[in-house]
Amino acid sequence: MFLDTLARPLNVALSSNGFALDMSPERLGWLTPSDPHDTIAQLRDQFQAQGYLWLKSLLPRAKVLEMRRRYFAAMQETGLLKPGTDPIDGIYSGDETPKQGHINKIMAEIVRRADYEAFCFSDEVWRFFESLLAGAVYLHKRKLVRHVVPYATAATGAHYDLTYLRGGTDTVCTAWIPIGDTPVELGGLVYLEGSDKFGREQEAEFSRKNADLSPEDRISAYNKNMTTTGWLTKDLPMLANRLNSRWLVADYEAGDMMIHSAYMIHAATTNLSDSGVIRLSTDIRYQRIRDEIDARWNEHWSLDDML
Repeated sequence: MFLDTLARPLNVALSSNGFALDMSPERLGWLTPSDPHDTIAQLRDQFQAQGYLWLKSLLPRAKVLEMRRRYFAAMQETGLLKPGTDPIDGIYSGDETPKQGHINKIMAEIVRRADYEAFCFSDEVWRFFESLLAGAVYLHKRKLVRHVVPYATAATGAHYDLTYLRGGTDTVCTAWIPIGDTPVELGGLVYLEGSDKFGREQEAEFSRKNADLSPEDRISAYNKNMTTTGWLTKDLPMLANRLNSRWLVADYEAGDMMIHSAYMIHAATTNLSDSGVIRLSTDIRYQRIRDEIDARWNEHWSLDDML
């Protein structure tokens, strides 16, 4: 197991959706890295205890950076990148003229491309999940790749993934893969320490509230008992105070993979890159193939899929 030697002083004020995070040691800490070469018994114990695994250097760095290059090369026609820069660097043009429709079109193409599909099916990834879950595994067809430009006003709010996956097994695991080096300043995923337990309690409460709904509404993230986004809140510091917990951050590197349980609460912070670096990552989900699969995830991602 890796020692937590990657922690360092932070000289930036982290925020998310306009809320400044409490940077005190009582409210902000560092994720614990894991060595994917540890025994699977050790890793299962860590996953159960933490609700997450930060697997260092699971994927070949060159493979991850090639995916980053191909993604941003496809985006060059949209004006997203600064002219004259190398696509692999992913440097934002700063052009805020309306072009989101064009970008969304390219994203919808990328999640259907063979190179992206092969990346998500990397041997290192599916073989790890097969060991962790002790059986043959299934990769959900709905996969999401996303980029975040510096100082974007919106960020992913606090949530746990089962909110959007109630039609299947609760042992489904999310893999979040940074496609490129993603130090804390670039606004990667943050996790609420010890929140797997709270997520389970929250979901049990929603199940009680949803008992009188139709089967379709019962599994919906947007039913009358939920928020309009399915998130718990945009206010990350409030949630940490309420649960007397800490948001855990990390300096992710190309080749790392985060996995978390369906109940682990996570969010994202603002990309604070002053050099214009765009954060790029992908969210994919693996589960045992013999367990119940949420049928809503059997189609490619699209903007209007309501998930």
